Amino acid sequence: MPLEFPVSLIVPCYNEAKRLDVATFRAFLAQPSGVRLLFVDDGSRDETIATLEQVIAGFEQRAAILRCARNGGKGEAVRLGILKALAGFRPQVVGFWDADLATPLASVDRLLQVLADQPQIEMVFGARVKLLGRHVERRAIRHYLGRVFATVVSNMLGLSIYDSQCGAKLFRVTPDTQAVFADPFLSKWVFDVEVLARYLTIHCKQHGEDPRRLEHIVYEYPLETWSDVAGSKVRASDFLTALIDMVRIRAKYL
Repeated sequence: MPLEFPVSLIVPCYNEAKRLDVATFRAFLAQPSGVRLLFVDDGSRDETIATLEQVIAGFEQRAAILRCARNGGKGEAVRLGILKALAGFRPQVVGFWDADLATPLASVDRLLQVLADQPQIEMVFGARVKLLGRHVERRAIRHYLGRVFATVVSNMLGLSIYDSQCGAKLFRVTPDTQAVFADPFLSKWVFDVEVLARYLTIHCKQHGEDPRRLEHIVYEYPLETWSDVAGSKVRASDFLTALIDMVRIRAKYL
């Protein structure tokens, strides 16, 4: 049975014309659900807009396209999409989902179920954990670089987070949500870490709370299925850029 949360799910897109699974997105939109999709075109130079128009045709009540004049990076696309959703749709939950559907859309309800079952949880993140009975297929180099990066993130934030970079995340809308996404991010790619750093700043400075409280409001959900989709724009060389961005994030927020 579909959950009745009003949800706005942001799908950032940059030159995704050949990777967008039109049929799968349309099948999702055809099912009864409280989930609204907002596709954010991040200044694409290919036929992404035309492909997105195929996706939403006939489903304009549940799907829309936000066009950015120039490419600002995934973080900015997500940020603008969430602000648009908060201002126009008044959802109870916002989030973002990678356009390549490496995480299947079927997982949306599973993450929402966590929020339904545990009212204290404010953030649910998909986690790519290769366990028996789960189908998580990830290239070895990305897996090992990811483990190193996750260790750095955990130590910097003081949180035992396993997978900060999975592109499947949901946030319960609270008075802090607007503040977290109000300003542009320092980093285009590891903005996920910056989101957590901003939550830490808010809870420590405004509410006077121990930063460890975030461990009680963030839930990592081990995904049943995740697969590396060909054409990813993330390269091994971006690992160094990500580490530099981590230093900048630490200097500004922590």
